[in-house]
Amino acid sequence: MTLRARVLVAEDSPAVARQLRRLLSDAFDVVAVVADGLSLLRVAREATPDVLVTDIGMPGMDGLQAAETLAAEGARCRFVFITVHDERALVQRAQRLGPCGYVLKAQAGEDLVAAVQAVLAGRAYLSPALRHELSPTSR
Repeated sequence: MTLRARVLVAEDSPAVARQLRRLLSDAFDVVAVVADGLSLLRVAREATPDVLVTDIGMPGMDGLQAAETLAAEGARCRFVFITVHDERALVQRAQRLGPCGYVLKAQAGEDLVAAVQAVLAGRAYLSPALRHELSPTSR
């Protein structure tokens, strides 16, 4: 039996959280779904997932702050940010955490599983719409 990667999902919208769980559960073990950054920290420390899929904008502590905290603590998980935010500064801040995924919610159906697979392999992943939007020639 092949071990499946363990994924923790953090998303404050219950409907979106259900969709993310459904998208991921065919390929990965979703160990938990949480709705805020503080719960994300607590569960990530306890469950030690391989990948953390998190929204950026959440109550209490946003997903990017939580990921930065976990990285500073030496957590070995990879990060995939799923968000509506396409600002260059946020993408660059996420990329400072190492090879991570940055997926726009509108493209989650097409991009999320590929993003998780990429970060598990040590590669970065950007939604195709972001690659074009953030290329040096588009600004």
